[in-house]
Amino acid sequence: MKRFFATILTATAAIGAKAQNRFPKPDFESGYEYPDLQYAVPNELMWDVLDVVLLLALLISAAWAITRRRKPMIWISLISVLYFGFFREGCVCSVGSIQNIVLAMVDETYHLPWVVLCFFLLPIIFAFLFGRVFCAGVCPMGALQELVNVKNGRISKPITMVLGLLPWLYLALTILYAATRSRFIVCQFDPFIGIFRLGGDIELLAFGILLLIISVFTGRPFCRFLCPYGALLSLFSSVAVKRIKITDKKCINCDLCYSSCPVDAIQPPYANTPQEERKEGVKRILGYALLMPLLIVAGAMLMRMSSDVMSRAHKEVRLYDLVTAYEAEENPEIIPLEVEAFYMRGRTMEELQASAEKAQADYRLYSTWIGAMMGLVLAIALIRFSVKRRRETYEIDQAACVACGQCFSYCPQNKVGDSKN
Repeated sequence: MKRFFATILTATAAIGAKAQNRFPKPDFESGYEYPDLQYAVPNELMWDVLDVVLLLALLISAAWAITRRRKPMIWISLISVLYFGFFREGCVCSVGSIQNIVLAMVDETYHLPWVVLCFFLLPIIFAFLFGRVFCAGVCPMGALQELVNVKNGRISKPITMVLGLLPWLYLALTILYAATRSRFIVCQFDPFIGIFRLGGDIELLAFGILLLIISVFTGRPFCRFLCPYGALLSLFSSVAVKRIKITDKKCINCDLCYSSCPVDAIQPPYANTPQEERKEGVKRILGYALLMPLLIVAGAMLMRMSSDVMSRAHKEVRLYDLVTAYEAEENPEIIPLEVEAFYMRGRTMEELQASAEKAQADYRLYSTWIGAMMGLVLAIALIRFSVKRRRETYEIDQAACVACGQCFSYCPQNKVGDSKN
């Protein structure tokens, strides 16, 4: 749509210029020369400002709805899907902004667009203040899944814990490939971009449609088990200044909020279940705490050992392998296009080898840190899964809650308060 308007404006300018030059130019003897005609192009800054303003407005609306326990999320979701999704075609994207931020941190020559910085920081700031209100309906990918959801099929806790590690792995790989200047994998493998742009890679389009079909029967599979930005937001929402509450009144343990939550982010009470001895729980937590350094070291070593394989994603490493393989052949019949381009540019094998070795060294460095991070995440997940804190009522898991507000309307205590008002 934006390109359509741009084409119209440009064509209008061209027609106007043509109308002004229907008659021959006067021949000045003074040597005067007419300047070249320059046509005005629609200002991209206008769209960037509109994107940020609308993002901020939707975040404020979602925060207001959550703190007031209202539910206008359907309208927020519709606006987000229509504008950020189909009209803006999924770009700029807060999920993909992680890559730009990482690249700006490691590459001084990269100019970080201000709009990308806003899309990265604003949802994080709101997550720290109010919880994951960006996930509530401001994110077009989460909003699209929310709009098609009709049933809340529950997944077992062990499976949820295992699948819950995937966003962290995706985040780690996103950081790794961006830091090594290899590729932006979030943009490359976005399952919803084909839906928003009504076309594209058939495999990704099919995967996006599959995710939407799954979303009908269980809440937000992409947000819970794939989204790297959601993993990042969960860190800040777990320590949010204003925590999300189902009700201000006393919980009566009716179980309705637990059944209504589409992402299984409400923790049931442990008061009526058999309690294990305190010593057993302490032993288990201490065991995982002692295991933490081993997991960190093991993760770092495994990722470092895999760095040479992963470095093939870098164009210089891949080109070096192609040129080396080509020159190793005695009578090559066909020269690959990449190799032909390499020779035409006049580069030497020594330059290419040095560039490839530099890329592989970066992979070894960053993959070591990324592996250590994954080991830490696994250790924390094990400790968190093993902790059985005594709860007498239903409570929200702030890190997992996407602030959709589904539980508000199901809580009978909220309905009692509304009837009194």
